[in-house]
Amino acid sequence: MVEITTRPATLAEWDDVQAALTGGGDGRSCQCVWPLLGNREFGAAAVEQRRDLLHDEIQGGPPPGLVAYVDGEAAGWIRIGPRPAQQRIVRSRVVKSGSAEPLDDASVWAVTCFSVRKEHRRQGINAALLDAAVAYARTSGARVIEGYPIATDTTTPAINSLFVGALSTYLRAGFREVARPTEKRVVVALEL
Repeated sequence: MVEITTRPATLAEWDDVQAALTGGGDGRSCQCVWPLLGNREFGAAAVEQRRDLLHDEIQGGPPPGLVAYVDGEAAGWIRIGPRPAQQRIVRSRVVKSGSAEPLDDASVWAVTCFSVRKEHRRQGINAALLDAAVAYARTSGARVIEGYPIATDTTTPAINSLFVGALSTYLRAGFREVARPTEKRVVVALEL
């Protein structure tokens, strides 16, 4: 059995964040700044600029996510933080039509991205990351955590679309379904 541990992403974990993001999927090119930028800004930013944005965000603190380790090796990443700081999320139709919470409420945190290296998939990394993210949000003063997963109960998604997480992962972690603003997307919430 593998040992999964997690740590908040600080500059000390920078190389591990990069290892987690570059092990398959879109993490290498996205650098998990997609939730922070509008379409035009994101599209205009080269990978190196996106990496610099993430580095600056981590350097400025507080940690915008956590890194998962399997037997001490960086294996995955989750982005979590106050929802208003994630500009794209606040403007998203999924969030606007599905969330019951005020869009400018900083006590509402959002999980917006998972990235797991290919060799560590199907080992429970997303569940471990989500559990750790809930604990991190709780100790950081969050009142509610929202997620916007793929409705895996009614659709079979492409693997790269699962960066927002699977509905089943959230439900097992105690989140409740709030709305289904689209056929494929669900808004879930956990009150702390």
